[in-house]
Amino acid sequence: MSQSPILITGGAQRLGRYCAERLVDDGHPVIISYRREREELDALRALGIRTVQADFSSETGIQAFIAAIRELTPTLRAIVHNAGDWAPDGDGEGQGELFEHLFRVHMQAPYLINLALRDLLEAGIEPQADVVHMSDFVVQKGSRKHAAYAASKAGLENLTLSFASMFAPRIQVNTIAPALIMLRPDDDDDYAERARAKSLMQPSQVVDAAGTGAWRHLAGTALSAG
Repeated sequence: MSQSPILITGGAQRLGRYCAERLVDDGHPVIISYRREREELDALRALGIRTVQADFSSETGIQAFIAAIRELTPTLRAIVHNAGDWAPDGDGEGQGELFEHLFRVHMQAPYLINLALRDLLEAGIEPQADVVHMSDFVVQKGSRKHAAYAASKAGLENLTLSFASMFAPRIQVNTIAPALIMLRPDDDDDYAERARAKSLMQPSQVVDAAGTGAWRHLAGTALSAG
């Protein structure tokens, strides 16, 4: 159990929501970011989870989120960068805009948040603070339909190496790079069958690795499951 809150970006649904609920059940204070208001947020707030609206598609939105977190808490136990967008490559003029969007969400937001909130991580009374970058196993093999997504996640993994060196030893920075964790409600049966043929990392494994001491002697590491 930590006294300082754990910050999870993209915490309103799917893996982020699961992690937030599990960590609260274990007694940790939790703050999450969300992109837009949704019904699930009421249930999370009822658990005591603090919520902050965030738009990571622009630097202005990222900086506004940073300012909101600094107003909300003087310390942090960990930051889990889970916000993401599994957007396929587009056609025509929209390709450049898509690449820029994914760069901001997967790389610029973690980069700026880590730099700006480093002092909050260092201010906690816990002996260790953590930053966890949620990546994707697709970085290891590339993607025919999600090339921009894969490239932005590869950049995030490289940021892990840099921040691990920059923040050591007080703050440990690592990556979790699963192949697949949860199917989406609109995934068809064919996709679901093909996905299950791969290694499906359990959400509980992410919580165990992300939240509370699983990285005791590791930094700059990528935990992959593919």
